[in-house]
Amino acid sequence: MSLIVQKYGGTSVGSVERIESVAERVIGWREQGHQVVIVVSAMSGETNRLVELAKAIHEQPVPRELDVLLATGEQVTIALLSMALEKRGCAARSYTGHQVHIRTDSVHNKARIVDIDDKRIRKDLDQGRVVVVAGFQGMDETGNITTLGRGGSDTSAVALAAALQADECQIYTDVDGVYTTDPRVVPEARRLDHITYEEMLEMASLGAKVLQIRSVEFASKYGVPLRVLSSFEETGCTVAGTLISAEEAEMEQALISGIAFNRDEAKVTMLGVPDQPGVAHKILGPIADSNIEVDMIIQNIAEDATTDFTFTIHRNDYDKSLAIMQETAKKLGAREVTGDTKIVKVSIVGVGMRSHAGIASTMFETLATEGVNIRMISTSEIKISVVVDEKYLELSVRALHEAFGLDQST
Repeated sequence: MSLIVQKYGGTSVGSVERIESVAERVIGWREQGHQVVIVVSAMSGETNRLVELAKAIHEQPVPRELDVLLATGEQVTIALLSMALEKRGCAARSYTGHQVHIRTDSVHNKARIVDIDDKRIRKDLDQGRVVVVAGFQGMDETGNITTLGRGGSDTSAVALAAALQADECQIYTDVDGVYTTDPRVVPEARRLDHITYEEMLEMASLGAKVLQIRSVEFASKYGVPLRVLSSFEETGCTVAGTLISAEEAEMEQALISGIAFNRDEAKVTMLGVPDQPGVAHKILGPIADSNIEVDMIIQNIAEDATTDFTFTIHRNDYDKSLAIMQETAKKLGAREVTGDTKIVKVSIVGVGMRSHAGIASTMFETLATEGVNIRMISTSEIKISVVVDEKYLELSVRALHEAFGLDQST
C-alpha cells in the first residue's frame, strides 16, 4: 500500500461534472489499495471573482480580510468533492487549511508554510477515509486565516506530502506532463518521462508554466517525488506523465532536457556611467528599494573611464524602472538612459551540461545560422539563457529544439 497525495487545479474541478470525474479517478486509486489525500484549488475563475468582489468594495482591500474571503473558494471545492466521493460509497472527509493545522507565517496574501500537524489526517487515513484538504491556505500562530499566493495549492500539496512522508505527490493539471518546450510553438515537442528538481526549477524560473517554483523548491528540499499528470485523460489508477525527482547517478542524462522562454522581458540601459567603485549598488539600490526584481545584468567598460550598465526586468516593471533610472542617471552624471520592451529570453536547460563541452557553441552557432542576434547572455551550471529580439522567439526555439535533437526519444 502506498500513500499518494494528489492535487487538482482549478480547471480540473471547474464544474460539477469535472468534480465527479475527479471522484471517479480517486476511487480508482483507492481500489488499488492506496491511501489517498486530495488537495484542491478553487473552481476555475472563482478566485478572480472573489478578488473582483473585494475590489468593488475597496481598490486595495485589507490583506487580512482578503485572505478570509479568498479562502472560501477552496472550501466550496473540498465539500463538493467529498460529497461526490460519499455518493459513490467512498468514505471521505474535507478539511480547510486551519482545520488540519497548516501553520504559516503572518504575511497575508503570500504566506509561507512553517509547520503541519498530520495527526488528524493520519487518523482519518487509518480509518479508511479519503482526506480532502483545501489548498492555498493555512493559519498563522494567532489563528488568522492566511493564503499562500500564486501557486499556493501546489505548495500545499507538496508540503502535505512531505509531512506525511508520502510515496508520491501527483499534480493533476490540464497538460499531461512537462514537455521539451511549449508544443504550441514546436509541435514536435516531446513529453519528458523524467526531469530533475534542478532542471524543473530552472525551467519554471525561466518561463515554463507547468509548476510554480515554490512547490518544486519544497519538493527538492524534502525529497518528495513529484509527478505531473493530466486530469482530462481517462479516469482510473494510471501512471504516466513526468516524474520530477533527484538526479540518479546511474541514469544517463540527455545533454539538454528542455527549452524555456519568457515573453515578459524588458531591459534598461544606463549609458556613460562614471566607472568607479560602488556604481553598481548606486544603480540597482533604488531598483531593489522599489521591490523590482532584476534578472540578467551586463556591464561594459569603455575607454573613456565610463561604463554602460544594462539589466532586464519583468515587462510590467519597465515604466517604473525607467523613471527610477532617469533620476539615478542625473545623480551619477550618466549620459542617458534607454530601454527596450521588444525582447524575449530563450533558455536551454539540462544537467547533462555539467559533463559535456560545446553546448554554448552549438547554441550560438544555431542562432547565428538563423540570423538571430544575441543581445545578452547568462549562464549557470545547467542552463544558458540569451536575450533576443521578440520577433525571433519562435524561430529561435524551433531551431534550438531541432539542433539538440529534442524531438527524438533518448
